[in-house]
Order: sequence, then structure tokens, then C-alpha cells
Amino acid sequence: MKAAAASPAEPADGGGSQAVKAQLRLREMILAGELPGGARIAEVAISEQLGVSRTPVRSALMRLEQEGLLEALPNGGYAVRTFSERDVADAIELRGTLEGLVARLAAERGAAPVVLREARACLARIDELLREPALDDAAFSRYVTHNEKFHSLLCEMAASPVIAQQLERVVNLPFASPSGFVIVQANSPAARDMLVIAQDQHLQVLDAIEAGEGSRAEALMREHSRIARRNLREALHGAPTAEQRPLPGVQLIRRRG
Repeated sequence: MKAAAASPAEPADGGGSQAVKAQLRLREMILAGELPGGARIAEVAISEQLGVSRTPVRSALMRLEQEGLLEALPNGGYAVRTFSERDVADAIELRGTLEGLVARLAAERGAAPVVLREARACLARIDELLREPALDDAAFSRYVTHNEKFHSLLCEMAASPVIAQQLERVVNLPFASPSGFVIVQANSPAARDMLVIAQDQHLQVLDAIEAGEGSRAEALMREHSRIARRNLREALHGAPTAEQRPLPGVQLIRRRG
């Protein structure tokens, strides 16, 4: 009997890489509006569209539910979630609270010198970017990378696996990451000014941690998260300009009346 040909959708790694690819592609489709809020996800249709078997698609759907972009339906299957403006604001507030706690503990316990040096180097790279009068797409992308790196290092300074785990969960909530609403600033007239303010807060937080000023470090990080709250309001209620970048996934947020 002739052996059946191997399916191109089933790689030798058992489908793990296919599940990751399916997860990334599904996330892109949701944030781009290709799968609108409330839409039921048909596993078979998605499998055919992505050219993979149902097993990695099923795994990708479970992971996206954990991220908060999908919700499980009572009768089985998943649907694209929508979020109230308050949901997103609360997620940002929760991140600010946890990052404030991280900053205070880092100051009180003493952060590892190697992590502090790496954080200083990260902020120095942001300073280099902000010396330019405007940021092009490439520079803006680098800013986002360095910004996320700094926030990651800040979490590392507290040396608390328990808090790090909780913060990771919060950051993975839709729109709650440190760079979740940074893109709103791109190409807006006040873009560079807002990034300069955020960078000054970064530097002040690091100074407070090194000086052992726990309460000040905490307050600064709580205030730092308010920039994201402002960007949320601008994304939902501001008058868009022709140059302004659309925020991926903003169509999933239900605006307050």
C-alpha cells in the first residue's frame, strides 16, 4: 500500500511552531479588524484560511483566550471580545499600581547594580533617539523596543518572582502593555514632547530607586501610567489627523457615551 503523503500543515515539531504562527496571525487579524468584535471564530474555517490543521488552531484559540482577546462561548467555540473604555482604563491603572509596587520594592531592597547599569544604558539609547526633532517610523519602532525593555528591567529590579508573574499577566491584557497606546503619539504634533515627558519620568524613577526613595519611586511610576490613560482618551475621543497612526484593535473598545 502506498504511504500517505505528509501534510504540509503538520511539521516535524509536533505542531508547536504552527500553533505559535496561528496565534500570531489570529492576533493580527483581530487587531486589524479582519475578525470584528463579537464575531464567532469557526475553527474549521480558520484552519483552512491559515493552511494549518485544527490542532494548532485550537491551541492558538486557547492562548488568545488567556490573553483576553477571545472569550469562550457557553456552547463551545470562541468569539472576539470587546472591551469597555473602563475595562482598558482599569487594566492600565492596575499595571501602574503593580509597577509602582515594583519600583518601591526595588528602592527599598536595593536593585542589582548590573540591572541598574543595563537600565541606564537603555535610557541612554532612548535619549539618543529623542535628540532628533522628530521620529521616523524606524526610530519610533526602536523607541517602543527600548521602552518595553526598560519596563522589563524595572520589574527585574524588585527581584520578586511573585509580583513579576502577576505583572506579566496584566501586561498581556489587551492594551495594557507599557507601549499599548504609545503608537497614538506617533506623527501627532505633540508626539516628541510626550515622549520626552515619559523619558524624564523614567530617569526620575531610576534616580529614586538608586537613592532608596521607595515612596517617591512608587508615586512616579503610578503617575507614569497616566500617560497611557491620556493616550487612551485621545485614541477614542480625540479628533484624528491625516498623519496619525490608527491604533491596532481600537475598534474593539466600546467608547463611553
